[in-house]
Amino acid sequence: MTVIAEFTLTPAQVAVITLNRVGSQNALNEAMIDQLQAHFDSIKNDTTIRAVILNAKGKSFCAGADIGEMRLSGQASYEQNKMDAMKLAALMNTIYSLPIPTIASVHGPVFGGGLGLVAAADIAIAADNSVFCLSEVRLGLIPAIISPYVLAAIGPRHARRYFLTAERFGVMEAQRIGLVHETVSLGELEGFTQHLARSILDGAPQAQKLAKSLIENVALKPVNAQLIEWTADEIARIRTSPEAQTGLSAFIDKKLPPWRENSF
Repeated sequence: MTVIAEFTLTPAQVAVITLNRVGSQNALNEAMIDQLQAHFDSIKNDTTIRAVILNAKGKSFCAGADIGEMRLSGQASYEQNKMDAMKLAALMNTIYSLPIPTIASVHGPVFGGGLGLVAAADIAIAADNSVFCLSEVRLGLIPAIISPYVLAAIGPRHARRYFLTAERFGVMEAQRIGLVHETVSLGELEGFTQHLARSILDGAPQAQKLAKSLIENVALKPVNAQLIEWTADEIARIRTSPEAQTGLSAFIDKKLPPWRENSF
């Protein structure tokens, strides 16, 4: 099997997943989706991994869906197309709901499904040569699978523009609308990504998992008595956890907590 989604693990337990289908601008074909799904599934079940970096080789991060497979989809049945779509949908949801912090580190063209990968990650960093596009309508398609994650990132107002016009936009616009958090030069991309990974390693792993869950449980909820009580329950519960007790004791004693001792 040709490896087109590489997996490496640093000594600090940071997983790095690298798109490596350079000859096709890292376009998402069935094999790449399957390999990405397998990597993220293994990460999900590994309690020792602290963070995930998603990046790419070549001049493009990801050109979107594979043109050859898209051509064949026009001859496939509804059932076959649904099965194919569900594979990508499962991958996007796995990344979005992963309990471990994820960083998308991108450069060059970031189109279609590639943009969806960025939106599904917790943190997105883009090199200054990045170009983004939701190009589906120009092909007679819609960005259906990635829409929940893109809308969560940029909101419906910006989606109305870019879903409908399929305009290309650069890193400053991507940052302005909330798709990416930071923009850096291409030469600084890897170093800045490592800096963010180190920041994640400074946090308590269980607290980070609960913080991700907190966002999902609180986002867009009305501030009412039920939500207020739920948040109080959450902090009361975690204050007595072994991890919190260890972290607070280390802070008071001016020592490093155990999760920071192996930071790189």
